[in-house]
Amino acid sequence: MNGPVTPASSESDPVEPPTTVRRRLLALLFAISVVTYVDRVNISITARQMMPALGLTDQQMGYVFSAFVVGYALCQVPGGWLGDRWGSRRVLAGAILWWSVWTALTATAPAIGVAAGVGVLSALIAVRFLLGVGESVALPNFNRTVADWLPQKEQALGIGVAIGGIGVGAAVTPPVTAWIMVNWGWQTAFYLAAGIGVLVAWLWYWYARDRPSDHPGINQAEVRLILDGRPAAASDGVTPWPRIARTPTVWWLVLSYTCLGYVAYVYMSWFYLYLVNVRGFGELRGAAFAMAPFLAMLVGCPVGGWLTDRLTLRLGVTKARCLTGMGGMGLSGASIALGAWVDHPVPAVLWLSFGAGCLYFTVGAYWSSTVHLSRPFAGTLSGLMNTGANLGGSLSPTLTPWLADQFGWAVALGAAAGAAGFGGLLWWWIRPGDGLAK
Repeated sequence: MNGPVTPASSESDPVEPPTTVRRRLLALLFAISVVTYVDRVNISITARQMMPALGLTDQQMGYVFSAFVVGYALCQVPGGWLGDRWGSRRVLAGAILWWSVWTALTATAPAIGVAAGVGVLSALIAVRFLLGVGESVALPNFNRTVADWLPQKEQALGIGVAIGGIGVGAAVTPPVTAWIMVNWGWQTAFYLAAGIGVLVAWLWYWYARDRPSDHPGINQAEVRLILDGRPAAASDGVTPWPRIARTPTVWWLVLSYTCLGYVAYVYMSWFYLYLVNVRGFGELRGAAFAMAPFLAMLVGCPVGGWLTDRLTLRLGVTKARCLTGMGGMGLSGASIALGAWVDHPVPAVLWLSFGAGCLYFTVGAYWSSTVHLSRPFAGTLSGLMNTGANLGGSLSPTLTPWLADQFGWAVALGAAAGAAGFGGLLWWWIRPGDGLAK
């Protein structure tokens, strides 16, 4: 017989164990995270065939990379605000469908550009910009979901797991996309990625709900677990922009996360081409080694989130997040600097990959800090923070090849190392435990 278990010593009603709906939602967020990074990283692999086929230079491809990041950065705050206002279920499902369409259209952008008379480069820039607009909704609504669905003591781990999908998506994309590109052509990679996105959007809308109390599969024990220790979060629904503007921690978070974004987009846009063109790896071997930083991110994200939650129980919110953020960013900068100057290619890959893992070790500290600042507006605040990351990210795809052309790749990667170290120092002024200014 299956059913609730009653303790032998109790004469009261059976004790009902909590359901695990929150963990299934977290698994779905992880899957969506994988899709987001497949759709943004695949072009850095297909660029190997796209550039000669379409007559694009490195600098022009940098403009295409940056177009995505500009659209992604500009719409972070609106994407988070929509989640706070309308809930993450509808907003996130609609966003996935939107960016899946533009992923597919990346393959046809050259024909569109010729037909419209705007040229191939302009068409690619427009398509990738609109793809970035759609994907901008994802991470702020991940944070909105974590704020609504996870107990306070699990939130850094939760967002670390969700964003850890970055590691899987970005790790599998180089070898899989390279194999598809070699065997079926670069356009096929975009069509397949778009189809997977449509499937994931349907799964999310079918299973997700905006609040635990709305989900048909949850029991009261899990609802109580989610709400345990959570402070009252009364809100009139109006975003408190004056209070946000008066809170120094918000702006230090934005600036520090800008540094993280600069470094992250070096990996996402140029790492594969760096291995092939600079370190001498072949196309398929380079794709295999290009997985390493993203596998390190996959490990670093949840481990950093878990440690942040554990430290919070002992040291409090502010000290725990400061230790995690400052330590991870500092180690990242040191490791990238070592990788940039090592002569042998394999140790260089290992050091650079460790730097990526340390970089994403800090993610749980960053994102959970916005929840502690104000849970009702976690989507908006995290969107504001992630705007900073993508302003930094819009700079690095074009600045990195320029620095490499002028001074060499060691200097270009050294700039990323410096950005990571500076971002770590800024944690000295970040105090999420104080909340928003009154």
